[in-house]
Amino acid sequence: MIERVDPASLYHSPAFAQGSIAPSGRTLYVSGQNGVDARGAMASGVVAQVAQAIANVRAVLAAAGATPDDVVKLTIYLDQRVTPREAYDAAVEAWGARRTAVTALLVAGLAVPGALVEIEAVASLPD
Repeated sequence: MIERVDPASLYHSPAFAQGSIAPSGRTLYVSGQNGVDARGAMASGVVAQVAQAIANVRAVLAAAGATPDDVVKLTIYLDQRVTPREAYDAAVEAWGARRTAVTALLVAGLAVPGALVEIEAVASLPD
């Protein structure tokens, strides 16, 4: 079980935890996922790309025997052309009410042509 850390001296966000403690054991590092489906087609627009990228993260978690509740940390890279609030709202909608530790960055661009978002995750695998 992931323990969430939220010191009283820091802002308490309803969307993310300030820190996460993972139990000892195996760790899954999910490669950066874009809004590309199984056929290799890029979703259209940031909202659809965020939803697809999170679906891809969930697929990797499931293949490893994990769930989103096992995720210790998400890192979300957004193309600088993206409105962060729009991407944030889409991520909350797709990820659900999990207060995972999160870092979001605006970047000059992503390696995959047409990609507006890339999401990676670190998960603590259940025994």
